[in-house]
Amino acid sequence: MTNSNPVPPRPRTAWYRRLAEHFRLYWQLWVLTLPAIAFILLFAYVPMYGVQLAFREFDITKGLTGGKWVGLKYFRRFFNDPLFGEIIRNTFRISLWTLTMGFIAPIILALLINQIGSKRIKGFVQTITYMPHFISTVVMVSMLQIFLAPNTGLLGRFFGRESEMGNPSAFTPIYWISEVWQHMGWNCIIYLAALSSVDVALYEAAKIDGAGRLQLIRYVDIPAIMPTAGVLLILNMGSVLGVGFEKVWLMQNTLNITASEVISTYTYRIGILDNQFSYSTAIGLFNSVVNFVFLIVANTVARRISDTSIF
Repeated sequence: MTNSNPVPPRPRTAWYRRLAEHFRLYWQLWVLTLPAIAFILLFAYVPMYGVQLAFREFDITKGLTGGKWVGLKYFRRFFNDPLFGEIIRNTFRISLWTLTMGFIAPIILALLINQIGSKRIKGFVQTITYMPHFISTVVMVSMLQIFLAPNTGLLGRFFGRESEMGNPSAFTPIYWISEVWQHMGWNCIIYLAALSSVDVALYEAAKIDGAGRLQLIRYVDIPAIMPTAGVLLILNMGSVLGVGFEKVWLMQNTLNITASEVISTYTYRIGILDNQFSYSTAIGLFNSVVNFVFLIVANTVARRISDTSIF
C-alpha cells in the first residue's frame, strides 16, 4: 500500500545562515585576504567619491560637494582644447607600441629560455633577464641620458652632436625599447610557469614523430601558453591610455614635449601645477572610462573567439 501523503520539502536554509556557515568554514582564508580587500577599498573605491569634482566647479571653501554643478563643462573644454588631438595621438602611439612589443617580447623570451636544457644555465639566464625590473624609474631615465649623451654616450656617439633625448621622433622608440628591455624578463616568469606545467610525454611523443625544436615550440609550447597570454592581453588592454607618468615626466623636456605630452602628464600639469582640480579630474575620468571600454571590448572579443576571458 502506497503512502498518499507527499513528503514535505525540506525548508531552505536562510541566506544569512548559509553565509554564517561559509565564514565558519573558511574564515582563515578571509582573514588572509582581508588586508588586500582593505587596500583595494581604501585606495580604489573610497577615492571614487571625488569623481564628482569633474562635474562641479571646485571651491576649496565648500568641499567636494559644495561647488556649483556644471555638468559636462570640463569634458567639453578638454575636447575643444587645441592640444587634445596631440595628447591623444601621443598617448595612443606610446601605449600601443609598449603594449604590443611588451606583450610579444616576454613570450619569445620564455620560449627561448624553455629550450635551455641545463637547469643551472636556465636559472642564470632567468636571473639576468629579470634583474632590470628592479631598477627604479629615476635610475633608468638617468641611464638613458648617459647612454644617449652626444659624443660621450655609449650609444649617443653614433647619432651625431644632438641628443636623441631631445628628438621628438625618437621619444617613442626610446620609451618602449627601454620599457621592454626592463620588464620582459620579469613578465616572462608567468609564461615559464605555464610551460612548466606541460606534460613531458607531449615532448617525447613529438620527438618520436620527428619534431624539431621549432615544431616543439609551434605545436606544444605556444598552445600551452595561449590561454595565459589571452588573459594577460585582456588585462593590458585595460591600460591602453595609462602611460606611466613617472618615466614620461622624467624623459620630457622642452625639445620633445610635442611627442611626449600624454594624458597623465597633462593632467598633472593642469591639476597640480595650475590648481585646476575639476578640469584635471574630468580628464582623468575620461581616461578611466576609455580604458574600461577597451577592457570590456577586448574581453568580449576574446571570449567569442577563443573562450578565454576574465569575466
